[in-house]
Amino acid sequence: MVESAWRQALERYDHVVDAQGVARLPELDRWSRHELPGIIAARAAPHVTLPELVRLTEWKMARGVWRAPNLVLVRSNPAPEVVSTSTAALAAAPHPTAPIATLAKLKGVGPATASAVASAHRPDVYPFFDELVAAQVPGLGAVAWTLAYYARYAEALRARAAQLGGEWTPVMVERALWSNAGGKAKVK
Repeated sequence: MVESAWRQALERYDHVVDAQGVARLPELDRWSRHELPGIIAARAAPHVTLPELVRLTEWKMARGVWRAPNLVLVRSNPAPEVVSTSTAALAAAPHPTAPIATLAKLKGVGPATASAVASAHRPDVYPFFDELVAAQVPGLGAVAWTLAYYARYAEALRARAAQLGGEWTPVMVERALWSNAGGKAKVK
């Protein structure tokens, strides 16, 4: 796709989110994109709280596959542990995988949820890890929910953002690809 096609796909993102017909997805999506990054940035030591981690997990599941046991596990994390772990994780940015690996030590948090936190903090480095997006990236192969696969995925999206130039970030590339796939629709 040329840059204008990428731009059009990104501009359709809100519409695709709304068209999913999933309760709370539009509200959670807008919060994760427009409010949470500022909340994290305003803290002396960037981190997320347990309620924010729970809300991000709900967003991730609303946008993809709902896994109730994972949400129960995320909610079971001690609040101080979420703050200390996420503080350490986000302090490791811009290392390509350290924040993801650190966040994944929390109960119920794998590379996808960890990437949701990291992408809210550093969208210039960490795209959200999404299966529909990964399916559109040449050469990645079948999705594996591992740190090594995320590293390849994130690098591919960073490379595409660099190719597109200007203000493009890996997160913008991820959203354009998700929008292009039609959200939960099958990739064609």
